Amino acid sequence: MKSSHFPKIKAIAYEGRDSKDPLAFRHYNPAELIDGKPLRDHLRFSIAYWHSFRGVGADPFGPGTIVRPWEKGRDPVSIAKTRMDAAFEFFTKIQAPFYAFHDRDIAPEGRSLAESNRNLDKVVAHAKQLQKATGVKLLWGTANLFSNPRYMCGAATNPDAHVFAYAAAQVKKALEVTQALGGENYVFWGGREGYETLLNTNLKREQDHLAAFLHMAVDYAKEIGFKGQFLIEPKPKEPTKHQYDFDVASGIAFLRTYGLEKHFKFNIETNHATLAGHTFQHEIEVAAAAGLLGSIDANSGDLLLGWDTDQFNTDIKELTLAMLSILRGGGLGSGGFNFDAKLRRASIDPVDLFYAHIGGMDAYALAFKLARRILADGQFEKFVADRYASYDQGYGRDIEKRKIGFRGLEKLVIKDLGEPKPRSGRQEYLEALLNTYLHA
Repeated sequence: MKSSHFPKIKAIAYEGRDSKDPLAFRHYNPAELIDGKPLRDHLRFSIAYWHSFRGVGADPFGPGTIVRPWEKGRDPVSIAKTRMDAAFEFFTKIQAPFYAFHDRDIAPEGRSLAESNRNLDKVVAHAKQLQKATGVKLLWGTANLFSNPRYMCGAATNPDAHVFAYAAAQVKKALEVTQALGGENYVFWGGREGYETLLNTNLKREQDHLAAFLHMAVDYAKEIGFKGQFLIEPKPKEPTKHQYDFDVASGIAFLRTYGLEKHFKFNIETNHATLAGHTFQHEIEVAAAAGLLGSIDANSGDLLLGWDTDQFNTDIKELTLAMLSILRGGGLGSGGFNFDAKLRRASIDPVDLFYAHIGGMDAYALAFKLARRILADGQFEKFVADRYASYDQGYGRDIEKRKIGFRGLEKLVIKDLGEPKPRSGRQEYLEALLNTYLHA
């Protein structure tokens, strides 16, 4: 590609942990071989198009502060193509192998669905050329079913069947586009799939409609031969007060209730986890325990604020704990780490995009390496195994295999076992042990 939008910035290189260059990687070496596979293939970093190339720094109290030099052209479609040129230049210079988008991120919405589809086709043709030229791939696509006023009361859960139909048509096209660009996943984020008050809501009917919508998507994916993984992205609140995909646990219950668990996994976002009152690691563990861990939206929130701030995550402790659970859970498969994070309102220069993503990529790479060291040493694994060792034999094993019941256990306690002897959980010891890795 011809460099033109970031002319003063070279491709970001790995220089090692002693580097002082803010435009160099200190921990992320994409070509570093680990278990015979380059680090880029372990982490599968992706750039979120909506934040990095559509975000303008707006917040609820003021308009945008970020003005990009590439936002120019003869018409909305030509502007979209120029913007995409800038995006792919960034993807290649930051060495990100993937990107992700909503349909309305990459192409302007028209005055009708047909016009919107034509706009999308033109920009997708351009994206296909850029992907071929750069080798950058599409991690996942999705449809924006939350910004347009027609979706003010939801899309699949809207009380108006007309809106449901429109949303279905939009997802149909988004699936086709994702397939055309070789997308490896497709995400459903129900940004307004919930309610504000039960005074005007039939909760069960709305959930039934949402399930019907997802079944239609599964059926259409089979019809067109789309092989990508479907992902649900839970979020508890904001913009809707009570959203049906509150967290991973409620999402699992929903999928199993409606017979969808074989078709969907979870795209877990750090900031959404904390808004639900959970840790990032907790949500990963719940998904992994059900065999439904799919992908990660890599960001963090401000714990002093009660909304989705989508910040770049550089908390090594939080990320190391998350990586431990991801590795124990078998990894992310076709998923990856998508930087669903945006620049702060006052970070207005194009170079700030590089600083932000370099910091994030380095943090995840370091956490990945630390987690591998921890697992290889096995101290935490051994501690946990010893803590549950009483279930490995005798009556403990019978409990797990359901070969003994209340009557048998009562007899055992009265006759042989007596009063249990409390055992320390050693939390403080384990937290200190973790610090020996984090601060080595």
